[in-house]
Amino acid sequence: MANHKSALKRIRQTATRTLRNKYQHKTTRNAVQALRESSNKKEATAMLPKVSSMLDKLAKRNIIHNNKAANIKSKLTRHVASL
Repeated sequence: MANHKSALKRIRQTATRTLRNKYQHKTTRNAVQALRESSNKKEATAMLPKVSSMLDKLAKRNIIHNNKAANIKSKLTRHVASL
């Protein structure tokens, strides 16, 4: 266990950030999955910018890698275009 006040604070901060990151990551994964399963062009076109924004935010906060976000966005864009 931590022996310093600052280390205890760091443990609390890390736990809070981990929870927030997990929530945001899971929410984004669900949105990506919903977009992939979508077969309605109009609905998918409306969802694409929102999902892209979510992926960009995850990449900006280093929850996922920049290239992974770019790959997912590219695949989703191709999916929407093919509908």
